[in-house]
Amino acid sequence: MCSVVPGYSPGFKKPPETLRLKRKRPRRSAAPPTAGEPRARGDAALCARPFPGSRRRNPFSSLENAPRLPGPRQLPKAAEEKRPATFLNDLQEDKFIWNGELSETAAITSLAPDPYQAISNPDVSPSPSFEYPADWSIKTRLLFTSSQSFAWTDHLKAHEESQGYVQHCRATSINFPPAIQEPKLSTELRCAFQQSLVYWLHPFLPWLQLFPRIGTDRKMAGKYSPWAHDEALQQVLMSEWSLSFTSLYSLVRAKLCPYFYVCTYQFTVLFRAAGLAGSDVITALISPTTRGLREAMKNEGIEFYLPFQDVRTKKRNAEASHLQTGHTNDSESEDKDPEHEEEQGMSDGDEDEGFSWLEEMGVEDKIKKPDSISIKLFKERKEVQMDHKPESIVLVEGTNTFTLLNFLINCKSLVASAGPQAGIPPTLLSPVAFRGATMQTLKARSINVKTQVNSHYKDMFSLEIVGPVLPHCLHSLSMLLKSAQRGSFSAVCYTHEPTAVFNADKKQSIKKEFLNKDLSKCGLHPCTLDQLTLEPTLGRSSIRLLEMNDYTYRWKL
Repeated sequence: MCSVVPGYSPGFKKPPETLRLKRKRPRRSAAPPTAGEPRARGDAALCARPFPGSRRRNPFSSLENAPRLPGPRQLPKAAEEKRPATFLNDLQEDKFIWNGELSETAAITSLAPDPYQAISNPDVSPSPSFEYPADWSIKTRLLFTSSQSFAWTDHLKAHEESQGYVQHCRATSINFPPAIQEPKLSTELRCAFQQSLVYWLHPFLPWLQLFPRIGTDRKMAGKYSPWAHDEALQQVLMSEWSLSFTSLYSLVRAKLCPYFYVCTYQFTVLFRAAGLAGSDVITALISPTTRGLREAMKNEGIEFYLPFQDVRTKKRNAEASHLQTGHTNDSESEDKDPEHEEEQGMSDGDEDEGFSWLEEMGVEDKIKKPDSISIKLFKERKEVQMDHKPESIVLVEGTNTFTLLNFLINCKSLVASAGPQAGIPPTLLSPVAFRGATMQTLKARSINVKTQVNSHYKDMFSLEIVGPVLPHCLHSLSMLLKSAQRGSFSAVCYTHEPTAVFNADKKQSIKKEFLNKDLSKCGLHPCTLDQLTLEPTLGRSSIRLLEMNDYTYRWKL
């Protein structure tokens, strides 16, 4: 028997206190009472009989592991104090609940940053404006949200859809009042909505997704392509594509087509008519480019310049002129070719001073000097480093665009020779009809959602547009929604990244009356035409968020 310690009187211990489990579960409340503390709740729980038909609880188990009655879950005060304030604020933000099952739109949105949370940000631009800047990038998806219903866009009747096609082909311009009381009953509004969704495409292969072309090999893998190993069929496709390409260029030169895109599997080309984007001549932008493509264009006699590199060179020359003591004419430095200046600067530093230290040491004969090819590659390292980057964008102006047209038609690397896109001509996208084009429409659907505001839910409506959204389409839709949604809506824009740098431009001072001259027959709404004639101001960025409140725009890049 164990010896009794003097002065120690062991008290009665209850079974739950004696037989404790070695594995303790995390406790939700404060520390359990000690052996000397009263446990009235535990005694009541032990004496209480279980309900008929329920499983009897083990009286020798720990009281902390006893089943809890259903009730609201409460966090301990210590954990409540440690929670950051941002977490509590997130609970009060608008959270959207989709009716029914999770749709494809919700699944896609959940992978990207929450667009609805971005819409709630009021400071998306310095100040409100009645017009937003022109955005020459192609959007792959638009998501409009508003407190007003988009039900007027659903279930267009047959005559409304047909009327929309006729209005598009005839370039009919319709002006709507600032607010429409019953948008669902407005036939003109529904026809104009169908008109704004139309675009023209070549070539058209229903079983292939021909836009975008960059980075879509996985989606096109395994598709049926009978022309992949048939050279005769490939020649027929390229012959028809060349006729369509030439037709589009003729329309742009005659100012009957405002612009069009040529989407290849490596780069994208944007042709713009004279008078658009602050230029009085035809312009063409190519992005992204490589050194090989630029060298091939030089060999064909195509004069071009790099907008971003030209600006950087001008800044560097201006800073150097201020540091020098001699008098340098700024106009002469701007007229110089930036590529020639870079090559001259590199040659002066490399050839004259590169091997002078060998002669001073007297070992120039023992060390093998690099050959001319290695020196040339070393000089052109900067050109190679900017390949496939936004800085590699190329701008072609005036009559050089016609030379570029012939260069692209005869360029063998324009079409992939292997892979899922082998033998497929580049995709031509245009806002107006041209030879060999196929009329296509953007996919639109409206979705009803609910957002939580404090302790209640309110209705929120959204409209999704999927497809190659051209610059004029975004402006046309914004004009329609301004009237239908009573001057209050938001749009999240998903940009095709290779085209985001098309907002770069060479600064020119041309009067506006000389820009939109003879462009009234190009097929665009007069308000849309006025917007596209302005000089691009977004640089290498594009509009990601467009918001209208009280008939004024705000945007975020």
